[in-house]
Amino acid sequence: VLDCQWLQQLMTYGLLRGAFRPAEQVCMLRALYRQRAMLLRSQGRHVQHMQKALTQMNIQLTNVLSDIVGETGQKILRAIVAGERDGQVLGAMKNVRIRASAEEIAKSLQGNWRTEHLFALKQALAAFDFVGTQLAECDREIEQQLLSLQVHDGDPAKGKKRGRARNAPKFDLRTQLFRMCGVDLTRIDGVDVTTALAVVSEVGTDMSRFATVKHFTSWLGLCPGTKITGGKVMSGKTARVVNRAAQALRLAAAALRSSKSALGAYFRRMCSRMDKPRAVTAAAHKLARLIYTMLTKGQEYTDQGQDYYEQRYRERVLRALSQRAAKLGMQMIPAPQPA
Repeated sequence: VLDCQWLQQLMTYGLLRGAFRPAEQVCMLRALYRQRAMLLRSQGRHVQHMQKALTQMNIQLTNVLSDIVGETGQKILRAIVAGERDGQVLGAMKNVRIRASAEEIAKSLQGNWRTEHLFALKQALAAFDFVGTQLAECDREIEQQLLSLQVHDGDPAKGKKRGRARNAPKFDLRTQLFRMCGVDLTRIDGVDVTTALAVVSEVGTDMSRFATVKHFTSWLGLCPGTKITGGKVMSGKTARVVNRAAQALRLAAAALRSSKSALGAYFRRMCSRMDKPRAVTAAAHKLARLIYTMLTKGQEYTDQGQDYYEQRYRERVLRALSQRAAKLGMQMIPAPQPA
């Protein structure tokens, strides 16, 4: 039986569900974003090729520099390709923010400088630069597409200052997303401009296709499973869904580990109750609910802070304990505070 015939038969019986597809202009933005993600993965492979060439020449530059494609690493690599071999001269190219001294950098650059590995390093660096030019072209296309999707005026309100996200586009992406969505999604702690772009490019701003927030989180694959038989819950595992927006939200949730916000406190409480992957999924589920609420109601998110969340959680625990004590015919009495 041909697949097309089998699908046609299932469709006549009403056994197929329609796949979600955003508006045409959002689909164009989604294609551009996925192209950009592919270019970033390609650029990362060329970075690995550069690291391999350095290791084969016994040059341990990664021991003193955490990122060889940063400002200092790029200066040193391009000087090596240009013919510089003096470790002291290469070590003097370091940025003031580099903790390692020039002598430590020079010591890590004592290698054999074999010709074939230098050639591989040169080609990897050239490929890295070529992909960089393609990324710049892709960023310009994304900016033009975001301009065509703008339906709001104004600029986002000033919030707490954050550093530019790694691998983020060079243009003012936060303002462009605000004019497209009408709200600033980056006000949610853990959600940076790249995460907001990933979600908006995959879903769009029109949430009318999702009747409730539960439908939205179910489509993302972030809600608990409901495998129930005979009135007994057999499994609450989330569905295995390949969704780029959900992947971006999970990465954003994992970044809440050291956050002092209410979301950070929620994530740490989830980590104390369950294993790390489940806690990440639970925090990503909360982020998805916040994004859905902001896009549907047009309201900005205001973080109440870690102390507010801890106080509310304490009140909920005390209320539950009081109700349980009342059912047992007992009464809770607070302990006297030490002087």
